[in-house]
Amino acid sequence: MKFIKYITAILFYYLFGHSFFMAFIGLLVGSFISFKLSGGLIGQLSGFGNVGGITGIKTERQSIFFKTAFTLMGKIAKADGRVSEQEIAHVEQFMTQLNMSATHRKQAIAYFKTGSTSNYKIDSLIQEFNQATATSPNLKQMLMIYLLRVAVADGKLHQNEASLMHDIAQQLGYSEQAFAQLMAMVQGQDQFAGGSYQQGRYNQYGGQTGYSSQNALDAAYQALGVSKDKSDAEIKKAYRRLVREYHPDKLMGQGLPEAMIKEATERSQEIQIAYDMIKKSRGMK
Repeated sequence: MKFIKYITAILFYYLFGHSFFMAFIGLLVGSFISFKLSGGLIGQLSGFGNVGGITGIKTERQSIFFKTAFTLMGKIAKADGRVSEQEIAHVEQFMTQLNMSATHRKQAIAYFKTGSTSNYKIDSLIQEFNQATATSPNLKQMLMIYLLRVAVADGKLHQNEASLMHDIAQQLGYSEQAFAQLMAMVQGQDQFAGGSYQQGRYNQYGGQTGYSSQNALDAAYQALGVSKDKSDAEIKKAYRRLVREYHPDKLMGQGLPEAMIKEATERSQEIQIAYDMIKKSRGMK
């Protein structure tokens, strides 16, 4: 990428009649292009710049996603009155997954601590996030999934945590029905984590959304966000929609940091297992 400015300088030199002045202009243009492709100043300061040629606007989204995720994690962890060891361990694991430098790890902890203060208000933070991700609704869904992971890290979803998650969802633009459906899908997908059905994982959510999961097939329908009375075509449509939503390349293109793709990949695997189970039970091809 550092050679772009030299290439444009040479091109301008030959295209504009061997003009050294135009070669200089080409050098400036190339420097600007190189700067934008590396993520710009925001990207360099956020620690997510120069990731696979991601443009400046996507890098800005990465920076805001990073800030919003860790700040709200802190808010949720403290919602039940204290930050549990399990919640701290989950956030530590999340930071390890991101492979952050010591500097950015320190920044993440600072965001987490800010969110965990009792008087912290989330409204302006979510407003900033909404503005940055207005054209990327999948990022809002991924944020909700990360926050749910923290909320149930200690084994169950407490009433205060559920209330806060509801407030966050509402500010992100989720309707009551959409939020309930998302919660149901996530808890359904969680039961297929690790490549097999795990009924006990349902208890983490404490039945807060009003959905239930009696067996593996029920959980499979729940994971896809559909009911048993849907046609094969409708089920296949729901499956394909979820595959698109969790597609790593699409999420990275919208601004999700590459290191945070693991969650989406795991979700895709859980959805695939659930869909395969439904196909087998229905004799679908």
